[in-house]
Amino acid sequence: MEVVIVPDAAAGGELIAEAMAQLLRRKPDALLGVATGSTPLPVYQALAAKVRAGAVDTSRARIAQLDEYVGLPADHPESYRSVLRREVLEPLGIGMDAFLGPDGTAEDIQAACEAYDRRLAAAGGVDLQLLGIGTDGHIGFNEPCSSLASRTRIKTLTEQTRVDNARFFEGDIEQVPHHVVTQGIGTILEARHLVLLATGEGKADAVAATVEGPVAAVCPASALQLHPHATVVVDEAAAAKLKLADYFRHAYANKPEWQGI
Repeated sequence: MEVVIVPDAAAGGELIAEAMAQLLRRKPDALLGVATGSTPLPVYQALAAKVRAGAVDTSRARIAQLDEYVGLPADHPESYRSVLRREVLEPLGIGMDAFLGPDGTAEDIQAACEAYDRRLAAAGGVDLQLLGIGTDGHIGFNEPCSSLASRTRIKTLTEQTRVDNARFFEGDIEQVPHHVVTQGIGTILEARHLVLLATGEGKADAVAATVEGPVAAVCPASALQLHPHATVVVDEAAAAKLKLADYFRHAYANKPEWQGI
């Protein structure tokens, strides 16, 4: 696992956006896995800026969704499909015909989950999966003690997660669904390149457990240690509890430029 410590969220967003741009230059129809939330917004904004400047062509790019609420119509403004349309697809000029996502409204959710894993495989797999991390170490909606071999499946949200997400639903927790569909950890690990972005001191404990702790289901993100190409990008605040921070800085400063991240 490579750890890159950057000054702030904007620098992290630019670094990851450039990695995505380089991927698209090599493989114009690359399948990019994306996450929702506030943390990845600097990535999408930096990549959109490159598109506007003509530095990268996203016309053939494809987008894959990480997770989705169960029961929210696809056109609901807070469905993750709608959020990604606003924050990723439209700014990058990518149509919905190039979008892959799980069906959170299906009558048979388990069958829909299995179908999504098959669709990802049929599409050739995710080339680069962008991830955030929760303060408890979760990735996607794989809460602590999720199986490290899990596939896309339904999960029950914790009450704290529903409280946290109520801000997107007019502050009304009753509007927040109890269930979500999420790519499992096993599914996530099949992407060719995993890039986790974490910013802020509130993520410092989770980052330390992910990078320097044991591989354990209690910290789902620690499964990235098992991946052959995983990159963790953190700002100074999120890196505050890393014992090997100085080594990570030295290693990145002396890395061959052609390697990228």
